[in-house]
Amino acid sequence: MFNFFKDKIKSWLGKSKEKIEESAEKVEEAVEEKKEEKAVKEEKKKEEKKETKKKETKKEEKKAEGKKKEVKKKTKEEIKEKKIEIEEEKPEIKEKIKEKKIELEEEKPEIKEEIKEEAKPSFFKRIFQREKKEEAEVKKAEEEVKEAEEKKIELEEEKPEIKEKPEEKASVFKKIKERFSYKLSDEDFEGIFEDLELMLLESNVALEATEAIKKQLKNELVGKEIKKEDLEEKIKEALKKSIDNILIEPDDLVPLIKSKKPFVMVFFGINGTGKTTTIAKVANLLLKNNISCVLAAGDTFRAASIEQLEYHADKLGIKVVKHDYGADPAAVAFDAIKHAKAHDIQAVLIDTAGRMHTKDNLLSEMEKICRVTDPDLKIFVAESIAGNDAIQQARNFNEIIGIDGSVLTKADVDEKGGTAISISYITKKPILFLGTGQEYDKLEVFNKEKFIDALFS
Repeated sequence: MFNFFKDKIKSWLGKSKEKIEESAEKVEEAVEEKKEEKAVKEEKKKEEKKETKKKETKKEEKKAEGKKKEVKKKTKEEIKEKKIEIEEEKPEIKEKIKEKKIELEEEKPEIKEEIKEEAKPSFFKRIFQREKKEEAEVKKAEEEVKEAEEKKIELEEEKPEIKEKPEEKASVFKKIKERFSYKLSDEDFEGIFEDLELMLLESNVALEATEAIKKQLKNELVGKEIKKEDLEEKIKEALKKSIDNILIEPDDLVPLIKSKKPFVMVFFGINGTGKTTTIAKVANLLLKNNISCVLAAGDTFRAASIEQLEYHADKLGIKVVKHDYGADPAAVAFDAIKHAKAHDIQAVLIDTAGRMHTKDNLLSEMEKICRVTDPDLKIFVAESIAGNDAIQQARNFNEIIGIDGSVLTKADVDEKGGTAISISYITKKPILFLGTGQEYDKLEVFNKEKFIDALFS
């Protein structure tokens, strides 16, 4: 069961992992090349910066040296001028001192001494005040030159290696992480999905359903960090999740049928899908759950169809309501419901003639049966192995009649499994049962978790 799908999935998962790893290696190589180019450019930039710094330092040295010479020259000139001024002022100063001495001679000795002490520093202060100021400027210029020389020494002693910055350290850890994990890009995804798309279509998954799976997969995988050892499993889980979102878990029919009396079910589909046998299987399931039922032979066109239904009813020990061949199927269904009400029977199962999904006038007969009986459940029956034909049948029946669920027969010999996915997506209704053989008990209640596990086991 589903062996084709399983083998294709395994093959695709292996190829996908190889493609992603190959893509990741190419990306890593490209990143390494860019890093090397960047390192060379940065080293060149550092050298250029160092040369610029040296040139600026030399300019500062020359500027400081020139300033020093200028200050010295200016200071010498000013000192020379000051000396000339002092020389010119000497006679006057001497005369003043002489006059002061005469005054002092006439005053008290202690006052004389005090004036003498006060006059002395004032005199020298006047002479050397300017000189001290110029000396301070010379000293400042010398300090600037010394500072420029120290800067030069620091530049020459600077190591060529640049200390590792925190962000550079972080990039190292990022690089290590990248070796053990992948972040899938849109390009990576498109590369692996191309193979998956072909495999899904080959497995009878409709194009619309395939596109829905693609969208879900993309959301789950693109841009996400995935560890190398988890890569294959993550892709597999993402695919399972996307299929799980399409499939619909059916309600438990037993309590649903017990909730109303009579509970009416109409079965329809094209000829040869196993519709009559499916009705017998459902009747058998109801009887096992203590639910009484009656069958309506609504296929009044196909030869031996009534006898076939009676054969199953006799084996199960239940009644068939029938009319002659050529009678109105809606009338047969109406009488079966009337019989159920009269005899307190819980469920009515209505068989219908096989109608091609391309014949609108024949499908209109199904509409009439539904109008007359107002069924609680409209069940579409198709072969699981019919693939795209079953998908188109489901689409047309759902658009014209509106179905509440589907039964897929011959699921036990279905190698692909895509029909269930497609019909669920097209109709937005659950798969109710899977037919897995001819016997009455070979009717399996659909369980989407079990179904997905069977696809990937």
